Amino acid sequence: MIKLEEISAGYGKKQVLYGVSASFQKGKITSVVGPNGCGKSTLLKSVLGIVPLTGGRVTADGVAPDGSRPGEVARKIAYLAQSRSVPDMTVGQLVLHGRFARLSYPRIYRAEDREAAHEAMRRAGIADSADMRLAELSGGMRQSAYIAMALAQNTDYILLDEPNSSLDIANSLRLMRTLRELADGGKGVVTVLHDLTLAMEFSDEILIMKDGKAVMSGNAGEICSSDIIEKVFGVRLGRCETEHGFAYYYIHGGQNG
Repeated sequence: MIKLEEISAGYGKKQVLYGVSASFQKGKITSVVGPNGCGKSTLLKSVLGIVPLTGGRVTADGVAPDGSRPGEVARKIAYLAQSRSVPDMTVGQLVLHGRFARLSYPRIYRAEDREAAHEAMRRAGIADSADMRLAELSGGMRQSAYIAMALAQNTDYILLDEPNSSLDIANSLRLMRTLRELADGGKGVVTVLHDLTLAMEFSDEILIMKDGKAVMSGNAGEICSSDIIEKVFGVRLGRCETEHGFAYYYIHGGQNG
């Protein structure tokens, strides 16, 4: 379990997080949602030690991740950042980079590394694009390549910051189903999402943030039965039950809608 205990963090004199407590468990998808600028990305970076804490404590399975030892962190936690450069390499080469932290000296890829990379590309739906250069891809395919790189790390936890950006509806659903499979297989998945309906459909736990603070955490039913979505986003969240027992979530106007 990744545990956050009253963490505070920021950039220089700018404080972004204020006493956030949360837990991200193996075998579950936790979605972090909230308005723009509320600290969602900073929360993930604080877990990894990329943004240093100004207060509180983070542990992953009882050990504090140390940003000064990125190799150790990379073997425990995979991280897909919100924005990335476009290096001059093929999809296959990029995905193999996800195995780098698991290589001993000299850094030579083994058969198991290539197999893990191929499986990651298959799961991300880009196995047929391994030889294409990243600059030749659409934004959505490039995003899928980075997702495959994170999957190839084969870590206990995977943190993704807005992984659905640039993805069309079909590939967005493919990604969420892949994350569901990973969580069902025992991995801890934490993802920042802007799509509330996706978060409600696929998440075991939803952490809602506002103004650098965690204002509520709960499952889809608990979130839907409260008024927290309207308070934070100014919209209402509805739930529709079908005769087959499925639940669908939808957004409609808030107090002024």
